[in-house]
Amino acid sequence: MRISDEEFEDSEGEAEEVHDRGSAKAARFNCDEFYLSGSDDSDNESSLQVETYLMNEVGLVESALVELTHEHQLGVKEEIRSKISSLETDFMNESEKSSSAHAKVDKYREARREVERKFDVQYQRRIAEALDNHLTAIQRDHELKSQIEERKIRSDAAHAEAKRREKALQEERLRQEKAKAEAEMQAKLKAEEAKRVASEAERRAAKEAAEREADKASKANTSEVSQTEALGGPTATSSVVLNAQPKGFDTDKTKNSYSGGNMLRAAESALNLERERLQKLKELDERNQSLRSSSNEDFGSTERHIARLIRQIRGTKDNVRTKASELIKIFSNPRCPQTISIASFAKKVVSHCESPDNAAFACGHVIVLVTSQFPQAMDLLVAELQRACIYTVPKHISYSKSTFESKEAYWKAIGYREDDGKIESTKDYLKRLESYMKLYGALVQTEVAGGQNVHGLKEGWAWLARFLNALPANIYTAVALNAFLQMAGFALFRKYKSQFMKLLNIISENFLNALRAQEDPELRPIMAEIQSYLEDRKFLQEPEGRALQGSLLSSVMVPDSDYQDSYHQPNRYFY
Repeated sequence: MRISDEEFEDSEGEAEEVHDRGSAKAARFNCDEFYLSGSDDSDNESSLQVETYLMNEVGLVESALVELTHEHQLGVKEEIRSKISSLETDFMNESEKSSSAHAKVDKYREARREVERKFDVQYQRRIAEALDNHLTAIQRDHELKSQIEERKIRSDAAHAEAKRREKALQEERLRQEKAKAEAEMQAKLKAEEAKRVASEAERRAAKEAAEREADKASKANTSEVSQTEALGGPTATSSVVLNAQPKGFDTDKTKNSYSGGNMLRAAESALNLERERLQKLKELDERNQSLRSSSNEDFGSTERHIARLIRQIRGTKDNVRTKASELIKIFSNPRCPQTISIASFAKKVVSHCESPDNAAFACGHVIVLVTSQFPQAMDLLVAELQRACIYTVPKHISYSKSTFESKEAYWKAIGYREDDGKIESTKDYLKRLESYMKLYGALVQTEVAGGQNVHGLKEGWAWLARFLNALPANIYTAVALNAFLQMAGFALFRKYKSQFMKLLNIISENFLNALRAQEDPELRPIMAEIQSYLEDRKFLQEPEGRALQGSLLSSVMVPDSDYQDSYHQPNRYFY
């Protein structure tokens, strides 16, 4: 049985009310008793009788009331005790249930923690396994790449060694052929000399025989012999003079060269080299056209690949080595004829030098690295450069009304471009001229370890000497000279020193004075640049971009130490 808190409070209230009423009645009777006790002493006896009677009556009622109250209190207490017992029982039951529920919750929480711990352990194990597999795969990939790189380096080294041996064999064969040709030439000269001596002896013997016959005839007729001798002397003399004329002498060719000297200004040796290079380029173009017409292969993809590699050249060692290595692989690819690859390489390099992002020094390094493996490519590239810019020869064409129909015809002859019938501006032409000359200047001064520049500083010195000897001072030649000095002056000074200073003095005293004498306002900026170069001695400062930036990647072509040392050994590949 369960008793609520309200019932328990009501029971306690009733018990307290009953107790209070009994107490009140008892108090009332007690007050009366006190009242009665306060009467006069004269009435003690009657008062005692009345009091005894009242006490008897009150005692019966009070005892009955007390008994009833006591019984009621016992009943209430018993009821309260039973309710409290019931409540305690219920409380114990609820406590047990709550404890059981708490135990179940704790047990469930512990079970969940255990499951989560197992899941965490399993997840961490899977992560560790996946990480280990990933690291193993990365290590395996690095090992594979290292093996491929080592195999590639060994293959490149073997290929380079084979090329070197083949080149040595070719040089030895050429030397032997040259020695053989010289021996044959010497033998031929000796045979011709012997033939000439024999012919001279025969002529002398015939002359002596004729003299003897003349002596005999003179004895027969003295006057007739004298007349014959007088007539025969001038005839013989005239014959000797005519025989002294050099064989193959071409007076017309000499005259044409002389008459053209006023228009074309260039050294004869430079023109001969240009003619040879352009002839090689022409023969190569004809051969490539024949290959394209006879083959079904499309070589456009190879040419586009070469153009993309050249556009990606930047001024870092790793970039230069990588691009050069890829170009060398293209040249060695049997799917595309080497002549087509080399011709495309030469054209793309020359056309790229007009680009704003062209790195001339880096491009020069790539050219030298490639042409050190394929020397025949250098002449073709220089021929393309000379065809694009006549001042790389160097040569200059002077304007002549008798030779050119108009100024436009003259501008086209010296390299101006025509677009939609309109000739480009002089400013654009000079900008292109400067870019060509900067590439040429960067090329001739480039030296790399592991390869020889077949068109190096020796050619740069020859260009400068021919330029100052043959070309006039004008806006075109001034721009060309300034661009060349900016790129190659530092290396030329390091190699030739005082000799180079003499050329700079010639530029200062002759070339600049000739420019000043023209009093042309358009010449002032370029004159100021050249004057600043000479006065500030900028040839003592290494040009920006000449020293390639370092790289964190491994070497492909040559070691970094050798590559860096090449800048401190300018005479390493020149003999």
